[in-house]
Amino acid sequence: MARLAGDNTDVALDDVDRRIIAELTRDGRMSVTQVSENVHISRAHAYTRIARLTGEGVLTKFTALVDPIKAGLKSSAYVTLNVSQHSWRELREELRAIPKVHHIALVGGDFDVILLVRAVDNADLRRVIFDQLQSMPGVLDTRTFLVLEDVDTR
Repeated sequence: MARLAGDNTDVALDDVDRRIIAELTRDGRMSVTQVSENVHISRAHAYTRIARLTGEGVLTKFTALVDPIKAGLKSSAYVTLNVSQHSWRELREELRAIPKVHHIALVGGDFDVILLVRAVDNADLRRVIFDQLQSMPGVLDTRTFLVLEDVDTR
């Protein structure tokens, strides 16, 4: 999701909206006709609802879920970063530019940022962590947690 700081406007969702979201989360390629049949509303109503949800930023993009192992990304890790106090905005854009970084979250607690990094192998993962992440201005410290098994709950 591409939710940024300052974009905290809640959108009123009813049961129909939630069912549409559930259907599209299950299969983002589902046709509007199929969504309307599954949710038990007219095609026109489904189209209008999906357009509203997209326009209001509830639905941000339609994408494919990729099995990282089958796609050749056999090594994954969660990497935590401690960063200097005022570096987040610039750092966020630098992190987004690294293709192997699949998720970025600014968090509270013992560290400031957590990343999901997926790489071809451990040597590739090491290059991302040591050569790219640790060398970024504003990164004070990193910790790496290797992923031993992935379970997608979507």
